[in-house]
Order: sequence, then structure tokens, then C-alpha cells
Amino acid sequence: MTLKKTLTIAGSDTSAGAGMQADLKTFQELNTYGMVALTSIVTMDNKTWSHDVTPLSFKVFEKQLETAIFIGPDAIKTGMLGTQEIIKRAGEAFEQSKAKYFVVDPVMVCKGENEVLNPGNTDAMIDHLLPKATIVTPNLFEAGQLSGLGTLKSIEEMKKAAEVIYDKGAKHVVIKGGKALDQEYSYDLYYDGDRFYQLKTDMFQQSYNHGAGCTFAAATTAYLANGKSPKEAVIAAKAFVASAIKNGWKMNEFVGPVDHGAYNRVEHIEVAVEEI
Repeated sequence: MTLKKTLTIAGSDTSAGAGMQADLKTFQELNTYGMVALTSIVTMDNKTWSHDVTPLSFKVFEKQLETAIFIGPDAIKTGMLGTQEIIKRAGEAFEQSKAKYFVVDPVMVCKGENEVLNPGNTDAMIDHLLPKATIVTPNLFEAGQLSGLGTLKSIEEMKKAAEVIYDKGAKHVVIKGGKALDQEYSYDLYYDGDRFYQLKTDMFQQSYNHGAGCTFAAATTAYLANGKSPKEAVIAAKAFVASAIKNGWKMNEFVGPVDHGAYNRVEHIEVAVEEI
């Protein structure tokens, strides 16, 4: 059996719930061969759990990309990129790799933080990543930044933002609403440039959802690599991450990660899909 090869260009989460650790776990669960080009290392203060981001040198980053591109990924996703230079290089790497799919998870803040890591990165993502993206997967805050509409608070605002982001070059847009819109259901919006679809699951325990965004984007990447259409990949990824969230667990007093293996080991969650 020959596995499809998936590459994540992302940071390392030392707590292992998010970042490249979440990506590799998800890639493995979905039967792809996961690779990493590491951009930074994120550590946490033991007393406050505040995050410290340590970038890797661009030279080391470049060497990783050279190796990964030589191996030949079938699909690539991005996570925490950190600098405008790295963002630009990530877009170039996708084109050099000849990979068929490019999933952009536009990470702008660490979980638990509320300031954009580097405000100039938003423009760099718009210039260098969105025009190449097969699918872009922002949360409400990130979609507001990419669209210039500010933090989104309703399905109608999500639809407007999706149109703006699509017009900037992304072929498919998923805006993750999650728990922010409703306390009973989890909503995401998928836009293919023609139709809007609302993806809905029941709302599950939200205390232990660290890594949910990374996991969703990684699952989307793996499903694309294994032959699903963008719409099919997004719906399947929603089901995968819903299972992971429902079965999340408490790591310590600060955080609880999703269970990346829950979809295969515990249960499948049904996703309701409605054109809106």
C-alpha cells in the first residue's frame, strides 16, 4: 500500500494538543504519511500557561522545506508561520512541490492569547497564500481579519466575509463558527464560490478543545490527499473534529486537548449539511 504524503508547515506545540503534533496525529489517523517543516516552538509558562513563541532560523526552515519538497507531498497545510518571510516562502514551497492541494489555516494567535502575533502577517497571507489556497479555514476572528470586516457574530456576517476571502483568491472557504454563535449547536460555513452550506453538529463539552482548529485543517488536508472533493473533505473533517472535541480530556488545570483518535477509536459524529 502506498500512502499519500501530507506536509504541514507549522509550529510545534510542546503540550502536543495543537500545532504540528496535532497535524501528525491526524494525518496518521487518516492514513497519510505526515511530514513537517517546523517554523517555531511554542512553550507555556507553568504558572500562568501564557505562551512563548521561539522562531526557528529561516536557514533551518529552508533546509526542512528542501527535504520535504524533494520527497514530494501530495497535499500541504499551513499553521503557525510567524513572519512575513516565512509566509511568502510557504506559498512558494507549495508551487515548487507540485502538490495538488494547499490548505491554509491562517493562525494569528495562540490559544488563550488575544493579540495577533504579527499584524503584518495578515497582509502577507492575503498576498502570498490565499491566491494559492485550495481551502482556507479561518475561525471567526481570523476571517474578520482576512476580510477586513472585524470579528464576525452571525451567519450573515460569515457569508459576507467568505465572499470577500473568496474574491482574494481562495478557491474554497470554511469559516469555523463553533460555539461562538450558539450554545446548542456548532456551526461552520462552507463557501465554494457559488453556494453556501451550513455544517452543523450538536455542541459538545467545550472545556477540552485545544487543537480543534489544527485538527480540522489537518483532517481536511488528509481527506483531500486521499481523493475526496473539497466539499466532501470539509464535511468529513467536521465529523472527525467533532468526535475529537466530544472526547476531549483534561490535561492539567489550564488546558484539555481534543482526542485526535476518537473518530476511529470511539465514535463517528453525524454532520447536518444545509444549503443556505
